[in-house]
Amino acid sequence: MSGSTRETAPALCRDCLSLGRAGALRCAECGSPRLLAHPERDRLSVAHIDCDAFYATIEKRDNPALVTRPVIIGGATRGVVSTCCYIARTYGVRSAMPMFKARQLCPEAVIIKPDMAKYARVSREMRALMETLTPLVEPVSIDEAFLDLSGTQALHGASPALSLARFARTIEAELGITVSIGLSDCKFLAKIASDMQKPRGFTIIGRAEARTFLRDKPVGLIFGVGAVTQGRLEKAGYRLIGDLQDAGPERLMQRFGEEGQRLARLSVGDDKRRVTPQRETKSISAETTFNTDISTAEALEPILLRLSERVALRLTKAGLCGATITLKLKTATFATRSRAITESDPTALSTRIFALARTLLKPELDGTKFRLIGIGVSHLQPLAAADPQNLLNQGLIREKATETAMMQLRARFGEDAISRGLAFRPRAPRNGGA
Repeated sequence: MSGSTRETAPALCRDCLSLGRAGALRCAECGSPRLLAHPERDRLSVAHIDCDAFYATIEKRDNPALVTRPVIIGGATRGVVSTCCYIARTYGVRSAMPMFKARQLCPEAVIIKPDMAKYARVSREMRALMETLTPLVEPVSIDEAFLDLSGTQALHGASPALSLARFARTIEAELGITVSIGLSDCKFLAKIASDMQKPRGFTIIGRAEARTFLRDKPVGLIFGVGAVTQGRLEKAGYRLIGDLQDAGPERLMQRFGEEGQRLARLSVGDDKRRVTPQRETKSISAETTFNTDISTAEALEPILLRLSERVALRLTKAGLCGATITLKLKTATFATRSRAITESDPTALSTRIFALARTLLKPELDGTKFRLIGIGVSHLQPLAAADPQNLLNQGLIREKATETAMMQLRARFGEDAISRGLAFRPRAPRNGGA
């Protein structure tokens, strides 16, 4: 892996980009200890780039007074932590942690409500810089992506490793954020590598060392192996990835079928997935967390209507519609309920989305108090397939026209410019939504 002083390859300084003596502890030109040396460094081309505490770093960039403060991005009093800075992490704060627990662990933290429009803008700027390296950029989320730099050496006059080191410097200088980079010969190992030396890390896992490197790692490190699958594997005697290596493909396939074959390949670092520039959108959703738990239809339905309208707007902007409506509820004890219904005709109309979601909500109104509600649309199709008119629904043209007019008014005057009658019911205070 990178950073070893035992490597024979010339050391690449990640700060001044000069090449120095193999095995050096510091750069001879600038004195930096951030040296990159690995025997396969200039032959590997698949990278995973992951921003360091993305939201929190942007907030600190925009407000220097926060640089030395623990910063948590999330809801003010309810909800969960979206992310936090590395200072806050020293207190035990973690992403997806309930906000009340984060406040208990780090009472002096500065809590900032997410500004998704700002974060998305920085993400687009970063993506544009990635695409100057290679057209093979596969976004994974707003703050991470896979890149394949195969064949780019002649274009940039530099190996993929050097191009990536230049990129990291450019991101810091132009966008004021930092990234960690993993470099390998496949996506699986590149993703693992990018997590190893955060923040501002650059880790290489070579093909020759993959089997040995993975051997003592838990099976949960393999993508797709969640808590349930990990428990099942451990019960069967496979606690470490090395246990999978020892079992071999035949035994794993006999026991786990096709999944066993996948586990056998990944256990030795064999990942055939390509870096693909376009990722298909699987679903479009919106949710919100309440400041106080609520349980009645009178309180929940107006919120559900607003979320349905938000999802419908996002569908329309994306040129999509969907046939499956999913309702998500989270109880006061953090238990999640998910209910779904699939229609024969896909829709992008908020009225239809809301009507179906309302049907799913009614059986759940058993007195349980909820802290979160969300709505999602999946099984997506092009917008042209949405809401086909039929003899049983002659009012569909009028309904579409009404919805279009409302969207136009909101686009011009804001989301609260016009509302349906149900939305005027008293609503529970909310902590914000996505």
